[in-house]
Amino acid sequence: MDLVPALEEPLKKVLGPATAKVMAEHLGLHSVGDLLHHYPRRYEERGQLTHLADLPMDEHVTVVAQVADARLHTFASAKAPRGKGQRLEVTITDGSGRLQLVFFGNGVHKPHKELLPGTRALFAGKVSVFNRRLQLAHPAYELLRGEDVSETVDSWAGALIPIYPATAKLESWKIAKSIQTVLPSAGEALDPLPDALREGRSLVSLPEALLKIHRPHTKADITDARNRLKWDEAFVLQVALARRRHADAQLPAVARVPAPDGLLTAFDADLPFTLTDGQQKVSREIFDDLATEHPMHRLLQGEVGSGKTLVALRAMLAVVDAGGQAAMLAPTEVLAQQHHRSVVEMMGELAEGGMLGGSGQATKVVLLTGSMGAAARRQALLDLVTGEAGIVIGTHALIEDKVQFHDLGLVVVDEQHRFGVEQRDALRGKGKQPPHLLVMTATPIPRTVAMTVFGDLETSVLDQLPAGRSPIASHVVPSADKPHFLARAWERVREEVGNGHQAYVVCPRIGDDEDESKKARKSPEDEAEKRPPLAVLDVAEQLAKGPLKGLRVEVLHGRMPPDDKDAVMRRFAAGGTDVLVATTVIEVGVNVPNSTAMVIMDADRFGVSQLHQLRGRVGRGSAPGLCLLVTDMPEASSARQRLNAVAATLDGFELSRIDLEQRREGDVLGQAQSGARSSLRVLAVIDDEEIIAEAREEAAAVVAADPELEHLPGLRTALDALLDEDREQYLDKG
Repeated sequence: MDLVPALEEPLKKVLGPATAKVMAEHLGLHSVGDLLHHYPRRYEERGQLTHLADLPMDEHVTVVAQVADARLHTFASAKAPRGKGQRLEVTITDGSGRLQLVFFGNGVHKPHKELLPGTRALFAGKVSVFNRRLQLAHPAYELLRGEDVSETVDSWAGALIPIYPATAKLESWKIAKSIQTVLPSAGEALDPLPDALREGRSLVSLPEALLKIHRPHTKADITDARNRLKWDEAFVLQVALARRRHADAQLPAVARVPAPDGLLTAFDADLPFTLTDGQQKVSREIFDDLATEHPMHRLLQGEVGSGKTLVALRAMLAVVDAGGQAAMLAPTEVLAQQHHRSVVEMMGELAEGGMLGGSGQATKVVLLTGSMGAAARRQALLDLVTGEAGIVIGTHALIEDKVQFHDLGLVVVDEQHRFGVEQRDALRGKGKQPPHLLVMTATPIPRTVAMTVFGDLETSVLDQLPAGRSPIASHVVPSADKPHFLARAWERVREEVGNGHQAYVVCPRIGDDEDESKKARKSPEDEAEKRPPLAVLDVAEQLAKGPLKGLRVEVLHGRMPPDDKDAVMRRFAAGGTDVLVATTVIEVGVNVPNSTAMVIMDADRFGVSQLHQLRGRVGRGSAPGLCLLVTDMPEASSARQRLNAVAATLDGFELSRIDLEQRREGDVLGQAQSGARSSLRVLAVIDDEEIIAEAREEAAAVVAADPELEHLPGLRTALDALLDEDREQYLDKG
């Protein structure tokens, strides 16, 4: 590998151990190259203060301003009873507003000498309120002096000051000084973009982009730099994924072509409805993949209730027809049991292989979960190793060492984001050759996210609901502002039950002892800030004694014994329960067409995608569905806006965009799929859709021509930096 010594130099050698330690621990920066790629968050024009009305409370801010006034007060205190206590109050202004700074005790001497009226400086600190005025207490500051005596006021005022993502221990200007120290090394940066690509899009070189982003003279410099650096991020990431796809295409697999007039034909003939156009199209894509001698890697994403399970089952039957076995991996026992039940129901006598009354073309469908009894488990394992069972549905118990298959041909992973990479990898390793892989998700993913997070998978989308599905009306119930709305919600539940239907009530917490001990470990501040989330056990008891008295109310949560969970679900599915009070164990896959109403308590505690998933449990039959989102958050809060967005649309793809905009992309390569930790610094997967799509095409062409990237040393270096050990493994296990 071509080393770039200047960029790989450890920061402790260049900046000293103390600064390097803070950068490593708080910002994840270890080398000169890391620091050069720590880009400014925004730029201040000298002499311009962020508008004081916009200063966010309780956040760390950096402002540029001039000292208008400074006063030293002396006072008596417990520590200084003779009136020797000192407080320095400094007022700063940007011409349009004022902000007060305060310094106490020994901290007043230096600023008292330096912060004289007329002095300009950068100030950083946490915004608070004292006596109804905004203030910064003990802010860090850096005086702004012209580097050149002849520098005019005009040129000085127009300069752009980079403001970096910082921490309380390392202010933005200290980061800026460190970057000035290493900036000369930018000239040695190897360019990851092929010349033809860069020239064809009129992008500046990488050294120039780094200079312009850290030391811009004009706003046009910033635009040039960002356009270039966005391309780097999109292209390097897409090359990593394209290499993954290329490597997969070299692997051998057994082609699985269904036998004519076999299990699949018999199953299709018994279907009481016609497949939607979408289901037919996606099935063709899957069957084409299964017929090749390289493993299929396909993502099947579809709206809640679009019939993904049916499409996956037809793929499994095709593999069984071709002499192989198919395994479906579900994230929870409740979901594995539900899938097993619905697959057996859909197949009818075709699922009774080896049994009296079973069809001649039938196979055996077995369930394998961690909590099964020893005898049932032994039989299931035997059915798998002999090939008696063509289809197995289970939880992570499927990937234990003891589980052996006769000939594993297809792995279907439901709700991919719930599984660790190692778990999927272990199951794929159970085939004699790599099995075909179908990943299903009911969480709609915007196209660009699919191209980045799941870029090594081909994507099929089911966005058409089968005939007979009913619309779902969703409403926000503001329980604090309008308590009578909540009373009306329980009346609506009674009305639905009175009409012969059933309802779900979802709560964020279970409310048993284990829950309480977690709550007890919380800090007092947490408790003061927000009451504990509503709990299944408490809410069920209150409803059964109060607004839903006389109805058959049961509870379901993840810590119940598996047999109890299964019994509760069976009773609910059979109509033996009117109202099921549950945690999110019902979020995916649970299918009870007679349930028409859902009340989600503390709905603001759930994510947008999760609310959409939960809502998809109602309206699955011929009667319309109703989803009520109960919250005590005030109308102006962002939580209420999020709930209003969910209530306003049933389009999961639209909601996933809203969700993503709120959560930020997260580290699209690593396990953390949301939050601030991101391998993308300037690229935004929602806004930069066009760049990502173009980068994917360019990456595929580059990898097809030069899979080992022998002629592109700069690209290899960039890949090594992007794919640290964890991420490399993540991609390898796909």
